Amino acid sequence: MPKDEALRNEILKETHSIPYTAHSGGTKMYRDFRDTFWWRNIKKSIGLYVQKCIVCQQVKVEHQKSARMLNPLDIPESKWENITMDFVVGFLKSAKGNNVIWIVVDRLTKSAHFLPVKMTFSLDQLAQLYIKEVVRLHGVPVSILSDRDPRFTSKFWKSLQGAMGTKLNFSTAYHPQSDGQSERTIQTLEDMLRTCVLDLGGNWESYLPLVEFAYNNSFQATIEMTPCESLYGRRCRSHVHWDEIGEESFGTRNG
Repeated sequence: MPKDEALRNEILKETHSIPYTAHSGGTKMYRDFRDTFWWRNIKKSIGLYVQKCIVCQQVKVEHQKSARMLNPLDIPESKWENITMDFVVGFLKSAKGNNVIWIVVDRLTKSAHFLPVKMTFSLDQLAQLYIKEVVRLHGVPVSILSDRDPRFTSKFWKSLQGAMGTKLNFSTAYHPQSDGQSERTIQTLEDMLRTCVLDLGGNWESYLPLVEFAYNNSFQATIEMTPCESLYGRRCRSHVHWDEIGEESFGTRNG
């Protein structure tokens, strides 16, 4: 990369401030950035850029770790066999009438789906969405970890999961984040949505698909890679990682 501050700042802006990346923090940005661009003291440049980002300062706060000891869960053996789910409430009603996000996370790969729903959705509607967006893509999970939301403890939901052979595990009232996964994902999602709305305007739901992409395609310290890499074996292609396809080209393979 040439020693051109204007060019470097433009690249940093394009990499940091679009919905594909949704104002990722300095560490994540560096890990996602370093394989594509390089210059002397690049990590420092990224850190300073993020510190000076007005939108980030408006949104992001220091997330204090709980003093309570977490009870670590067993590491799953297979992808999307052990999942967590939670509802995030408090959103303004979108143009489509949705005001809740249903978060579903695979405990092994950390890959996630962010599903917009209405608070008034019936259990039948939630079940149909679950089959369409989770079972269709990943198969039937072995277990689901959730809080004791009435929708998850209902007879209907228990009967559905029992018929599919999925075990339901519930976190305790005193320690709802048994492994901290739901809490971390919720905080990240809320930060990413706020930055998009503050920076670009518009309705939160319009950014949700790209925020899900940005989350799954960003470095996660707990697995030392992106959820996409953990799930698919490669980082998903974006305007930043346009040259990363994770396999040989057809021409190379056939030639």
